[in-house]
Amino acid sequence: MPVFSVPNMSCGHCVSAITRAIADADPAATVAADLEHRRITVTGGSLDAEALRAIIADAGYTATAT
Repeated sequence: MPVFSVPNMSCGHCVSAITRAIADADPAATVAADLEHRRITVTGGSLDAEALRAIIADAGYTATAT
């Protein structure tokens, strides 16, 4: 279960953009966002942490695995 710190995720639009980008790449993945702590948790799916980090980065957000 990869967990990412996304410091520049600041609003619901950011959460939606990240969630949509991950869902487009891996429809089986489930994304949980913690906006207060600026974290994204991904469960299920077939992508590894580095692939997910790259997807978040391609959506315009800095992500670091925690």
